Amino acid sequence: MSLADKVLAVNNDLPIRTDAPVHNGKVRSVYWLTDADSARLIRERGYDVAADAPLAIMVISDRISAYECIWHGEGGMNGVPGKGAALNAISNHWFRLFRERGLADSHILETPHPLVWIVQKARPVMIEAIARQYITGSMWRSYGKGEREFCGIQIPDGLEKDSKLPELLITPSSKGILKGIPGVPEVDDVNVTRADIENNYAAFSFANTADIDRYENLLSEGFEVISAELAKLDQIFVDTKFEFGYVTDQSGQEKLIYMDEVGTPDSSRIWDGPAYRDGKVVENSKEEFRKLLLNYFPDPDILTNKDRMNERPALASDNALPVEIMMQTSATYLSIAEKITGASLQLSDNPRAEIIDILSSQFGVVV
Repeated sequence: MSLADKVLAVNNDLPIRTDAPVHNGKVRSVYWLTDADSARLIRERGYDVAADAPLAIMVISDRISAYECIWHGEGGMNGVPGKGAALNAISNHWFRLFRERGLADSHILETPHPLVWIVQKARPVMIEAIARQYITGSMWRSYGKGEREFCGIQIPDGLEKDSKLPELLITPSSKGILKGIPGVPEVDDVNVTRADIENNYAAFSFANTADIDRYENLLSEGFEVISAELAKLDQIFVDTKFEFGYVTDQSGQEKLIYMDEVGTPDSSRIWDGPAYRDGKVVENSKEEFRKLLLNYFPDPDILTNKDRMNERPALASDNALPVEIMMQTSATYLSIAEKITGASLQLSDNPRAEIIDILSSQFGVVV
């Protein structure tokens, strides 16, 4: 069996019973279960959710996106071997630690397969909750152009590239296109200030202003938990993005939870500690893949210049990347996942067949 066979590239065509269109994201696909199947699984599996809570099957793929495009490799390798399993394993690890430390629950109810989550429907907070411990990436580029205010927070002069910030910065951006908020452009992913959120908390889907403090605490405390655990592995937690939402538990109480994924190489920068102390940045995150792309193409300006975004889809679709790039990226994801979880990840020979079998025999949701 070839490596390409081990990759789950297409994850939106599984025979899962649903009355709703499959939501197909860059990496994950979401199948909303029928009301009858949701209610049955809540009873059978004993989930701590409202009896009528909508449930979904969330299937992660091995696709890799960067610079707003999905990339593929030679030999029919339409994803990175092991990437999906690595992301799920890392998120599961951090979500479990958050629960054990008394921070908050997540939307995940069960993990029946390394590529599958059973989740409850959450009402998302319309914020990409970003925390930064080091100045790098887009923030450094803006700083280099003279910017000193980020999301309403002033930072000092004299910082060096990739250096540690004086304190953890919370620099949120909008999730989706939000309308009617003074001073916030009606486009996706724009920086917002704490004052923007406080003055328009309902537009950002917060239940009340107290939950703004709650989300910031969950973000900073979650960051510190991950940072401390990675430090034990001599890895540096540089920056990350969390997402939050509301769910209702068995008793009818609405609560703020973590959702999507946390502390993964897709949503975070993780640097190798020994290399950093030697003055080098070695990425253990998707940043490495981005750098490989920049070094591979003779005109990397297409990938970094926002005025050339319309050229990127053809670049991605017309160029099968060398297997070496895909496998180097696979090694990065698998290595950091195994470091974090303390367990080796076994790649499935036929992930699609395994998923269908488990969802049929154990959950009864396959058509």
